[in-house]
Amino acid sequence: MTQHSMDLRSRLENFRQIICTTVCTNLQGDIIELEVGMNLAMQWLEEIRRNKAALYIVGNGGSAAVASHAQTDFINVACLKTQVLHEPAVLTCMTNDYGYENAYARMLSIMIESNDCLIAISSSGKSVNICRAVHEARARGLKIITLSGFYEDNPLRKLGDLNYWLESTDYGFVEVGHQFILHNLADRFGALKAELAREKVQNHYVTAN
Repeated sequence: MTQHSMDLRSRLENFRQIICTTVCTNLQGDIIELEVGMNLAMQWLEEIRRNKAALYIVGNGGSAAVASHAQTDFINVACLKTQVLHEPAVLTCMTNDYGYENAYARMLSIMIESNDCLIAISSSGKSVNICRAVHEARARGLKIITLSGFYEDNPLRKLGDLNYWLESTDYGFVEVGHQFILHNLADRFGALKAELAREKVQNHYVTAN
């Protein structure tokens, strides 16, 4: 990798291109227009909020950090009951007793309800423990959203009801791209809340006059 390729402006343009070419597919592998997919994800999240259900987010390493950041945004901005599953004591217990590849799936088997939703994050899309978590959620009837990168035939990309795939093998781009997508979902709730507040003020003003 040359010094020029790491120039901040060059990296910014590369990242913009990756985001603009993000591909969204459904469980059958059909391509869904990106904004249609985002709106569908919003409908699912709004539904679990209305039903007081829970959103679970799983990831490893950098993707676990993405999950934690997203948890903050979904709780604070979207007012969604959101759980991540990498609290050290619990995760090491599950790993010790059931193997790391089964840790998230084991926790989900105990915690989830059928009207919950799972977001599964893996840069490579090949993390066995993430894929097994998705299989557990599928068996329980959850709506599943996946975020992956690297190769278009990665296993995780074939498992979700909505699958966002970024065409890059650069961990930095993929992880920041996943964060960008999740942040955008949370921010849409914030924008909707602000719009409803403005409408309420306007309606009050019209009524008062």
